[in-house]
Amino acid sequence: MNRSISLGRVLANTVVWGYALVILGPTLWVLSNAFKFKIDIITGATLSPLTWINFRELLFSRQSDFLANLFNSAVIGVASTAIVIIVATMAAFTIVYLEVKPWVRWAILGWALLFHMLPTLTFVGSWYLMYSAAGLHGTYFAVIMTHAVHNLPMALFLMVSFVGALPRELVQAARMDGCTYAQVFWRIVFPLVRGGMIAATALTFIFSWSDFAISLTLTSRDTMTVPVAIATFAQEYDIRYGEMAAGTLLSIMPALVLILVGQNFIVRGLLAGAVK
Repeated sequence: MNRSISLGRVLANTVVWGYALVILGPTLWVLSNAFKFKIDIITGATLSPLTWINFRELLFSRQSDFLANLFNSAVIGVASTAIVIIVATMAAFTIVYLEVKPWVRWAILGWALLFHMLPTLTFVGSWYLMYSAAGLHGTYFAVIMTHAVHNLPMALFLMVSFVGALPRELVQAARMDGCTYAQVFWRIVFPLVRGGMIAATALTFIFSWSDFAISLTLTSRDTMTVPVAIATFAQEYDIRYGEMAAGTLLSIMPALVLILVGQNFIVRGLLAGAVK
């Protein structure tokens, strides 16, 4: 009996550590190569002198547009996240508390869930044609609106979980006291769902920041985001491994900070949705 338990525990630990190694492997590769010379990366040198040359080339070289790419990602991420959070919070309040028919509510949530589950590549061709016909391809507006549309279903489900968890007696009491729905939303619901808004903000910004398919299709050289810029480091005859690793390391930082700041709210929001 003890032998079978020990064997099972060893297998479980092996699976866990193997899974952790698969996850951490690429990150460790990026971390180590960001501080290596190109010749050491190509030859696979394990012990090599550390250098900042990849970061210097990336951030201060005249041939590099990486700072502009960071600015583009920040503008697109902040703007699309603001649109998503405002719309998702108000939509969640409407779905939960306003007197809409049940089939309308489930139709909206069902379509949002279906849209969120479909692959992004299914729609990028349509978005490209639509924005090209309108003369908006390569603009901030095109990428911001597309990121907002793409991330809205996820934020909507998260906010419905938080808004639906509030006691209905609060809203009913406010309505009996003469508050309009707008006053109820602003004075009662909004302060109580700020945790959900933080979680939705963190997740939406991370998804927008790390998006590749939409940004690759809709951005131009002037609006290129960080993931697309990193992909351009791999050319047909030359792959700039060092700059690629340094750029990846820098692009991880904002997402890492957001996860550390909002991790409690993110876990609570995801668990609330799972339990329901």
